[in-house]
Amino acid sequence: MTKEKVLKKLTIDCEKCCGLCCVALYFSKSDGFPTDKAAGKPCVNLISDFRCSIHSKLIECKMKGCLAYDCFGAGQMVTQSIYHGSDWKSMPETSEQMYKVFLIVWQLHQMLWYLVEASSLVFDSDIKNDIDALITENENVTKLSPDEILNFDIDKYKSKINNILRNVIKLISNANNTKIIDKKTVNFIGKNFKKQNLDGRDLSMTLLIAANLEGCSLNGTNFLGADLRDANIKNTNLSKSIFLTQGQINSAIGNKNTILPSYLSLPISWN
Repeated sequence: MTKEKVLKKLTIDCEKCCGLCCVALYFSKSDGFPTDKAAGKPCVNLISDFRCSIHSKLIECKMKGCLAYDCFGAGQMVTQSIYHGSDWKSMPETSEQMYKVFLIVWQLHQMLWYLVEASSLVFDSDIKNDIDALITENENVTKLSPDEILNFDIDKYKSKINNILRNVIKLISNANNTKIIDKKTVNFIGKNFKKQNLDGRDLSMTLLIAANLEGCSLNGTNFLGADLRDANIKNTNLSKSIFLTQGQINSAIGNKNTILPSYLSLPISWN
């Protein structure tokens, strides 16, 4: 499967989902919700056809957590492929199982996103083969039955993903002769980087909450797992940044002059 096809599969299609993120997930004030919500309890804004009654007013309703969320296509995968179009409301006896399966597939799809990105960044044939094997394993797991998915050792698989991503990041940094940020320094909350050259910098797993990245040069900059909530990326070109996700972009603050990689979209909220 080509990169384009995989990324399309990992793009949210709420029309084909039964509102799983609105039910299965825990909402907390710290994650950008006005109130806490227990996992397994439907959001009060979820209506009978699994649509959101306030979707057009998420900002004014202070639902920033929803704006930033990205299930990587796990919702439609679980609803349409794994449960064959059934939903948690019509199958209450399996609803808890469906929520658990959704959480696993969500993780698998997020890891698949990173694997596809990693594969496009390296040329070492051995590492590419390792990545391809992990992609195949990932896709095969989502073809299993719900019980088999729940028995899959997600932690063991995650460990293999982390190892391969570390190797890829090291290879990229060595090839570009760029600086890897000291991992003791991960807190850049509110830091002003405005118009700095951050090409090739490893910003993976860093806290960039409310940081100012406006006008920065970010060619090859690694944002894997970075927290970009309320980061200023207005008038910034991120088209050649790596390991960016739609969720990270959705949580940041950009404008019509922000340039993203071709596989990501400008959030409606930026308008």
